[in-house]
Amino acid sequence: MAPKKKPPVDLPDLPLGAGVPLPPLAERLRPQTLGEVVGQENLVGPDGLLTRLVDAGVPQSLIFWGPPGSGKTTLARLYAQAFDAEFVPLSAVTAGVGEVRAAVETARMMQGQGRRTVLFLDEIHRFTRAQQDVLLPHVEGGLFVLLGATTENPSFALTSALLSRAQVVVVAALDEKQLLEILNRADAMLGGLPVSDDARAALVDMAHGDARYLLNLVETLGAAVRGKKYAKPLDASEVAALMPARAAHYDRAGDWHYDLISALHKSVRGSDPDAALYWLARMLNGGEDGLYLARRLIRMAVEDVGLADPQALTLAVAARDTFQMLGSPEGDLALAEAAIYMALAPKSNATYVAFGEAKRLAAETAHTAPPKHIVNAPTKLMKELGHGKGYDYDHNAPDAFSGQDYFPVEVSANGVGRPEWYQPVERGFEREMKKRVDYFAKLRSQRS
Repeated sequence: MAPKKKPPVDLPDLPLGAGVPLPPLAERLRPQTLGEVVGQENLVGPDGLLTRLVDAGVPQSLIFWGPPGSGKTTLARLYAQAFDAEFVPLSAVTAGVGEVRAAVETARMMQGQGRRTVLFLDEIHRFTRAQQDVLLPHVEGGLFVLLGATTENPSFALTSALLSRAQVVVVAALDEKQLLEILNRADAMLGGLPVSDDARAALVDMAHGDARYLLNLVETLGAAVRGKKYAKPLDASEVAALMPARAAHYDRAGDWHYDLISALHKSVRGSDPDAALYWLARMLNGGEDGLYLARRLIRMAVEDVGLADPQALTLAVAARDTFQMLGSPEGDLALAEAAIYMALAPKSNATYVAFGEAKRLAAETAHTAPPKHIVNAPTKLMKELGHGKGYDYDHNAPDAFSGQDYFPVEVSANGVGRPEWYQPVERGFEREMKKRVDYFAKLRSQRS
């Protein structure tokens, strides 16, 4: 809970440095020991991974993976500090071969003095494969301990060779209780913020689990109210009016792109229209290309709805065309309609499964020719070779169905019989398709 305050009438200026430049608030509040870290109990608690590694006295190379503002850099610094190691920080965004070589020389010098070196690479996923390979012999030989920080999935961003030499540590986003604790620390350092409890809760909500962003908000608020007097604490709406709008947490080329489209696809597949709308909105708010979303909705129509509701594909294509014509935001509603329709449509992946089996067998039997009776014979030679001989024109047969075999001889004579891949479900329009499959199977059996 936020500390109770007496309603202020004349609030003093906040002690923001009195004209003397100060480091950012996030830097001033950075924990000095692992015990001061807020959250990450699985890492810094009594049985936490980092605690156990420090107690063992043998530092390991680690890759800290987590969202922005979760404390990856702080944990790396404190981990190195616990071993009294030389801490060499680099950013993979700006560091090149020269900086890495300088770090190697520093590590060699420290090694000569009997001291360990920890090389910290922020945004390590920005290093190319060749740059990552440069690190390998030094990590493997123990010249330095490598600590990396990344917001990207290490499985995709880092080479398997580097991953085999460093343990991945998942750093979680901070929850509301943990962010409130950090806000209270900032409040105490600044001498008291002129805000109500609901405004404090709003600040925490705006942070979206990002402690650094929360402290930036506090600094912005402090600058906005500095030197002003308030008859009562600012409420949530007044604080929100002072805060800059934050861009949606989304990366069109990173993990969130793939994670959120997966969430949208599974929400549609799971027949949850509200969740589908939520993930669609999240992606659109994050700046995702509406045509990409339209293409994925078309994919869902054919993969998950299928012939259980053939209208789904028509609607998905129409939504694509509408968005292409109107763009965003007007065309967004067409995508929302398609998402709702498909979420509530009956589902069948019978076509998807059947086509997968057909492709598999087609690849295995690519050397086989069609049976001669269904091959046209436009020349005399082809007729002499038997092409087209024995073909029954289906429209001349009872029920317009001859019951002939259209598979290659090698497929039909494989001892198993003709394939029967398409198995329609008893849902939606595929109930009618199942009747037709059964009808023609019965006729085929009678005429074989």
